[in-house]
Amino acid sequence: MELDTLTDSGLCVHQPPLFAAAIVLQPVSSLHAPDTVRPPFRTLFPAIMLPMFLAVVDQTIVATALPAIGLEFGSFERLSWIMVAYLVALTISAPIFGVLGDNFGRRRLLLVALGLVAFFSVTCAFATSVEMLAVGRFAQGLGAGGLMTLSQALIGEAVPPRDRGYFQSYTASVAVTANSFGPVLGGILAEHLGWQSVFLVNLPIAAAAAALVWRLPGRSAVGEDFRFDYPGVLLFALLISSSLLAMEQLQDPANLSWPLLASLLGLAAIALPALIWRERRAILPLLPLSLLGHPAIWRSDTLAFLHGACMVSLVTFVPIYLCVVHGVTPAQAGLLMLPMTASIGIGSILTGRLASKTGRTAIFPSIGLSAVSLCMFAFAWHSPYLSVAMASVALGVTSFFMGSVMAVVQITVQWAAGPHHLGRAAASVQLARSLGAAFGTALVGTLIFMVLNLSENDVGLTLSDILSRDTGALGAMAPAIREDIAAAFQTGFFAVAGLAGIASAIAWTLPLRRI
Repeated sequence: MELDTLTDSGLCVHQPPLFAAAIVLQPVSSLHAPDTVRPPFRTLFPAIMLPMFLAVVDQTIVATALPAIGLEFGSFERLSWIMVAYLVALTISAPIFGVLGDNFGRRRLLLVALGLVAFFSVTCAFATSVEMLAVGRFAQGLGAGGLMTLSQALIGEAVPPRDRGYFQSYTASVAVTANSFGPVLGGILAEHLGWQSVFLVNLPIAAAAAALVWRLPGRSAVGEDFRFDYPGVLLFALLISSSLLAMEQLQDPANLSWPLLASLLGLAAIALPALIWRERRAILPLLPLSLLGHPAIWRSDTLAFLHGACMVSLVTFVPIYLCVVHGVTPAQAGLLMLPMTASIGIGSILTGRLASKTGRTAIFPSIGLSAVSLCMFAFAWHSPYLSVAMASVALGVTSFFMGSVMAVVQITVQWAAGPHHLGRAAASVQLARSLGAAFGTALVGTLIFMVLNLSENDVGLTLSDILSRDTGALGAMAPAIREDIAAAFQTGFFAVAGLAGIASAIAWTLPLRRI
């Protein structure tokens, strides 16, 4: 609904668009940015992009090195700890760095985050067990959460609202590039230089990023009235850890431990109301409920959650679908994924440029997510009959429209939060996207394996055997089993279409339609 015609309360506002926007969506803080020196594009862009690239690539670069790590330590059943520890830490640290950056300056906190990633990358490289490596990955993830949050907040601090679309489009492209580049780089390094090089490669990247961040203008620290919300941090960490671990359990229904799942969900159920109670009473809350309750912010965070659920679940399960259903090799699956990953970047860049040029924001995800829902529904319906080439093209078209979301979400949240809460606002988006990614993969994985377990054939065991062995076993798969597996993935794709449809409905209700 256009801002210059109607407010959230239903009262007509006959004013110029910019004045009406100020009335309807008054930011939590002042609308006027603080007096800071705006660095030129050539200074700001590399200083933001390189830390963000480092944080995102670290989520994926380790995946292809896991087999080598498992061979050395002989603990294949614990390898998932390495990935889960990083995701949990990144999600927990995002709002913490957001609060600290708002109060002590984002440049200095970004340097601290880079130092954490570099130091614990060395710790991971010299780990002597999977447990030690998981602890190192957790500490590394704490720094990575700061890189993601502070990089986004720096854009809001240094770039005028109308111009942020250009920057946000590039940040989304960097994230997609890092997601695509990470597994390839990890496989090459692990094969030729050993799995330790997957962590040591972070050192030169972190050093270059620190040199670029050091060039950015800083600002003075907060006064003596700053009070850190320690109880809020502990409750938040308990809530996120239990929730993410529960979702991780759901991704493998065949080995699900019901007592453990019930315990994790119980902890989350206790931590959530306790966290809300604490944040309502804290002087400087970790998660200011007034900020998160803002109409533009909670809708944008919900979009980030659903977008993360759709995107990450597709990136996770489409390669498996291509290998198992269509019989391609992992290398061929990676090539077939290129149209998908490239289209997200193209769509994001185009959206950011159009948003900056026209001032319109919410119309792009509103139309884009509607198209994603329709495309995914059509893809799911025809997936058992598509060739690999057609599947690759269809996913590329779908991903192009997915690129319409994240730049607009960041622009909207930063504008609504105001200059004094940019860190918290950026952290809320990162938090929502991380939770959405975990939720989406858990939901789609559960549906796929549920359908497999309900089939008359012993498909679940067959699929697990195929994924753990050479893909040459696909040639001997019975046609009936292949059809059951295709039907299971079809169900997962329908779930993604449904999530995109819900996101589309929310996008059409965004109160901030233009900047």
